[in-house]
Amino acid sequence: MIGWRRVTEDDFPLLGAWLEQPHVARWWNHETTPEAVRRDFGPTARGEEPAQDFLALLDDQPFGLVQRCRLIDYSEYLDELRPVIEVPVGAMSLDYLIGDRGQTGRGLGPAMLTSMVARTWSDHPESDCVIVPVVAANRASWRALEKARFRRAAQGHLTPDNPIDDPLHYVYRLDREV
Repeated sequence: MIGWRRVTEDDFPLLGAWLEQPHVARWWNHETTPEAVRRDFGPTARGEEPAQDFLALLDDQPFGLVQRCRLIDYSEYLDELRPVIEVPVGAMSLDYLIGDRGQTGRGLGPAMLTSMVARTWSDHPESDCVIVPVVAANRASWRALEKARFRRAAQGHLTPDNPIDDPLHYVYRLDREV
């Protein structure tokens, strides 16, 4: 059973350590200094951003991060996605990582995604789908989505997180079951 708690400023050293891990750094391409982590995660932790950051917990120990947002709250991101896929008004999006390399390859990614989707349906009853773009080269990420019952709904060019990546993204979608 995966548990969840919101990221707080006390979690920033852990996030910085995870972001430094080669299997995370390859795809997230994020600055890892304490200042950069505070700059980028602080507004969400303090509730100043509409997005939410959650630590995924296994036996009360953090193993992953999920960022969740309503796409309508991020107009630039929404504008980039719209030429690739139709985005309903209530659509949500997720970004995610497993921080400890030793926890990868054990089925935790799909379980984490499935659990967060269930929480999203509960927390956001107005939402009818979750849309997640993934750079096409990140096979582990899009396979986790497929195992969590997301379907590939589109593909197209989007700005990658890491400039070394080709802009081709697969866009996955999971609709709320009625």
